[in-house]
Amino acid sequence: MSFEWPWQYNFPPFFTLQPNVNTRQKQLTAWCSLALSYCRHQKLYTLDVMEAQESPVFNNKKIQRKLSTDTIQVIFEELRKKGNLEWIDKNKTRCLIMWRRPEEWGKIIYQWVSKNGMTNSVFTLYELSNGDDTENEEFHGLEDWMLLRSLQALQLERKAEIITLDDSKGVKFF
Repeated sequence: MSFEWPWQYNFPPFFTLQPNVNTRQKQLTAWCSLALSYCRHQKLYTLDVMEAQESPVFNNKKIQRKLSTDTIQVIFEELRKKGNLEWIDKNKTRCLIMWRRPEEWGKIIYQWVSKNGMTNSVFTLYELSNGDDTENEEFHGLEDWMLLRSLQALQLERKAEIITLDDSKGVKFF
């Protein structure tokens, strides 16, 4: 499946932060949506600000336009305010990108567990994210940090309990 770029992506002014407050807000909303859609399509969970500037999402070679690192920082800050991004470091050079929040992933995982009659079962985190049984599931390949947060969300809802199995973590679903 190829990625569907929005119409604005080929519109040169889209790559310049607009001075009008209303226009800028619409532009930031469109950039946030584009960044999340692209990360979802590529299954990206971490981003580096310097590398992001060269990625296709912020650098349209066809029209020879790319966002400045300052504008990328503004977009990332907007994503942070919406709960879709967390900074990994104090200098704000690397971040975790959450195109789906942990609660949403938890719901998807729990639906799979319920649908397959696996409540009261124990899984290792590896089995959930990389096992043969989950190969066709959307959460297959989910990074450990996001999987753990998703399971913590389910634990708060009393639908799961995270347990330690020897040197690794596991989860029991209720």
